[in-house]
Amino acid sequence: MFVIIGVIVVTAAVIGGFVLAGGDVILLIQPAEYVVIIGAAIGSLLISAPVGVIKKIIKTIPSIFKSHAYSKEDYLELLKAFNDLFLLAQREGLLAIEKHVESPEESDILSKNQKFIKNELAKTFFCDTMKVMLSGGAPPHELENLIDAEIETLEAETKPAINAITKMSDAFPGLGIVAAVLGIIVTMGSIDAGAVAVGHHVAAALVGTFLGVLLAYGFVGPLATNMEVALEEKMRYLETIKTCVVAYAKGNPPIIAVEIARRTIFTDERPTFSELEKYMRGKTD
Repeated sequence: MFVIIGVIVVTAAVIGGFVLAGGDVILLIQPAEYVVIIGAAIGSLLISAPVGVIKKIIKTIPSIFKSHAYSKEDYLELLKAFNDLFLLAQREGLLAIEKHVESPEESDILSKNQKFIKNELAKTFFCDTMKVMLSGGAPPHELENLIDAEIETLEAETKPAINAITKMSDAFPGLGIVAAVLGIIVTMGSIDAGAVAVGHHVAAALVGTFLGVLLAYGFVGPLATNMEVALEEKMRYLETIKTCVVAYAKGNPPIIAVEIARRTIFTDERPTFSELEKYMRGKTD
């Protein structure tokens, strides 16, 4: 939602300021400049990025229009679900939670947290880790290494897409200059056509520079930043899951495991100890 608002604000501010200064919006409609800049940017992306990265970019871009932030309520629900699950394991044995991790959608504990259930990455991450724990073949430190390896892999496979978008953003001002130079070449070829024609060609050339800078710093650069922030939020959520699971695997009581995990949450979303305690007891006020 905020991405759409941002796009509208940037567009309105730039065009609105141009109009207030007495500019004619029609002058900004220069198809040739758009073809040069956008076409060259797409071509450079195809040259620099392998097919897998391009597919990931295409898949990721629509998702930026959705909120990836995790609220305090989301983390409270997550920690309570894990606390309830680990309490069940403490009372009835570790195998009692097998059905919950095998079919989390049908679990009367995990299914209460719909944001977790709908998050395929987090759900698979947690359930696969718990299955390793249930197998009994991995000591806590090996389990932690296993989880760290998965988090590093998830982060590493996302970063090339962000880097590709960032490099495209860096290239736009240069491509704007290319479009402007081509426009000046056209202008020089029409130098004897009169002042009006020359002025039109120079304006078209300057639109190329304007468009390159605007796309770089008004749209594509912020898009890459948005992707970086979304990745950090996603990794933080997984880090909280990891910390809780590892803390329990090391023999800590559920409430201690949950408390250790709580402290990995960024302060803006982190519930206080009292808030978490009340939530565990079913008190939300």
